Amino acid sequence: MKKQQIPYNVVFLCEQSCYKEIEQNVNTDVILLNLKNIIPCIYHLATSKQIIIDNYFAFLSSVNFKKNVQCIQLWHAAGAIKTFGLKDKSVSSRPKRALKRFNRVYNQFKKIIVGSDEMAYIFKEAFNVSESNILYTGIPRTDLFFDKKNQYNIRNELIFNNPILKNKKVIFYAPTFRDGELNRFKLHLDIDKLYSAFSKEYVVLIKLHPAIKNNLTLDKKYNGFLFDYSTYDNVNKLLFITDYLITDYSSIPYEFSLLERPMIFFPYDLETYQQQRGFWGPYEDIVPGPIAMNTEEIINIIRSNDFDFERIRTFSLNWNKYSRGNSSENLVRYLFQEEEHAVQKEKFY
Repeated sequence: MKKQQIPYNVVFLCEQSCYKEIEQNVNTDVILLNLKNIIPCIYHLATSKQIIIDNYFAFLSSVNFKKNVQCIQLWHAAGAIKTFGLKDKSVSSRPKRALKRFNRVYNQFKKIIVGSDEMAYIFKEAFNVSESNILYTGIPRTDLFFDKKNQYNIRNELIFNNPILKNKKVIFYAPTFRDGELNRFKLHLDIDKLYSAFSKEYVVLIKLHPAIKNNLTLDKKYNGFLFDYSTYDNVNKLLFITDYLITDYSSIPYEFSLLERPMIFFPYDLETYQQQRGFWGPYEDIVPGPIAMNTEEIINIIRSNDFDFERIRTFSLNWNKYSRGNSSENLVRYLFQEEEHAVQKEKFY
């Protein structure tokens, strides 16, 4: 918007988890989304012409936007392994009033941003919306993966803050947060075995949910090998320093696949998670990398370099079909430059 000199005022309403980062990085009004600031939050929601959100916000069920206001769902991921929205398995046990609230929120989304035909299908199923609600601009958060200069600067900053990263290969473990883990978290990755196998050539970075309440001191026990980046603000930045990604049901692989680097999937509770949450297809068909059920299998996969890079490339092309480095520009063009033409559906390239 700044590059195009678009004369709109921009206001960020942010939850606590991202408030500090946004306040430091944008030169505009930033308001913490809480009860204390409820009046200014309501004012901006009532007077804004364009409203862009990146998640499910229950308060939208009771908001009545003006006729010409656009509420754009940007979402927070380029793809999805686990089901959500109306396809979440837990929905069937929710009361009817909850289902009505969900649908009222989903009905507020005039447009939903996608980077692929696959994600368009998922949103239509999850939010009970039609094709006219889908906007194929690509995912703005992926633009960074096409910006080599910015990636170079990010890598240098990470190495400057942790010089050990410079001469070591990086294994990055980013597990999905599970319900009930806040007070009884257990790290299922066996760091002892990883340390014995890889401590000379590798380091391990872990990023857990920052709200997990435990006394995790493994990074001190394995000084110089294991680093806890749970409080690091931007997970995508860590991907540029990553040689091997280990995850399970997270959406991280959809962005990471743009780098065409190895991924290992470690769904240690696969059967239980599938019963409780569900997936958008057979797990083994969705993920673009080998599946390991224990640390020994992870070690063997890395040692044997057992990765299908063609499958990773195909995965990336499918899920990032419209995300080609200019997604932010496409979205701005839709919102402002082409506004007068009332564009209803367009696939941007």
